[in-house]
Amino acid sequence: MMAEQKTGLTYAEAGVDIDAGNALVERIKPAAKRTNRPGTVSGLGGFGALFDLKAAGYSDPVLVAATDGVGTKLRIAIDTGEVDTIGIDLVAMCVNDLVCQGAEPLFFLDYFATGKLDVDQAARIVEGIAEGCAASGCALIGGETAEMPGMYHKGDFDLAGFAVGAMERGADLPRDVAVGDVLLGLASDGVHSNGYSFVRKVVEISGLGWDAPAPFADGPLGRVLLTPTRLYVKQALAAVRAGGVHALAHITGGGLTENLPRVLPEGAGARIDLSAWALPPVFRWLAETAGMAEAELLKTFNCGIGMIVVVAADRADEIAALLAAQGETVHRLGEVTAGQGVSYDGRLL
Repeated sequence: MMAEQKTGLTYAEAGVDIDAGNALVERIKPAAKRTNRPGTVSGLGGFGALFDLKAAGYSDPVLVAATDGVGTKLRIAIDTGEVDTIGIDLVAMCVNDLVCQGAEPLFFLDYFATGKLDVDQAARIVEGIAEGCAASGCALIGGETAEMPGMYHKGDFDLAGFAVGAMERGADLPRDVAVGDVLLGLASDGVHSNGYSFVRKVVEISGLGWDAPAPFADGPLGRVLLTPTRLYVKQALAAVRAGGVHALAHITGGGLTENLPRVLPEGAGARIDLSAWALPPVFRWLAETAGMAEAELLKTFNCGIGMIVVVAADRADEIAALLAAQGETVHRLGEVTAGQGVSYDGRLL
């Protein structure tokens, strides 16, 4: 009589389902294909992803790369189960930075890690990434799905993104920023993807659940706070190509106070009129619930301004009109001054 054959432990029994990973790749291929643009060479599934710079129209390109995540905004997406737009945030946090260098985003790769792969959830996330890529003219050409049992609590996942862009040599930003340049502020769509550890603490203080009506907007609190980061890429590139744009500043963690000086030359500062725009209700609610000082608010959140365009004074009206025609809400915030840092006139709160 033959002894019963032992099969041994399988990878699936250790908690990693290769079939689920393959199913996900097949599920997301149509979403990735929708993001194809000139220069895209390969589909998903290879060991690497190819991109043809010459086919993208560049003759003497300089590459620019950016990587980011979406911070603890992920916690709200996980806790509410509303994961369809968090991928837009991921793309926006990378490509909005790239465009500040003067670069056109060309392609994007994502990294998705979880304890146990839920194909439907992962596909919804990647479809959001594809939506963000398509809206910013950037091809989703690859990524990595990592199933890592024991590394993440049940239902948890993490996301990171990597974007590469290009510009012709000598077209980099910032350039020629000078005292007297005008600051045009482009409205944000809410909190975007910075400061969410603070946001979650404020929600805890308020005693509200994610499904409670938002005190400052229509809809459940969790869903409203998941409003995705605005993509400024195509609009900003149109302004740059029109001429007269000297710098772009993406207003992320650190707010207006910390991010604008990053694009100003030594010896230059900025003066901003806080009465130039109305503080959106979400920020007023956060500030009032937390008893936040105005200065703290301005260096924590975007406060309603997601991107600042620094333009030559004689082009300010034309660029503002162009951006408005592209769908942006534009505020004339102030100007570049002699000195250092950002100073404020008026009040937001």
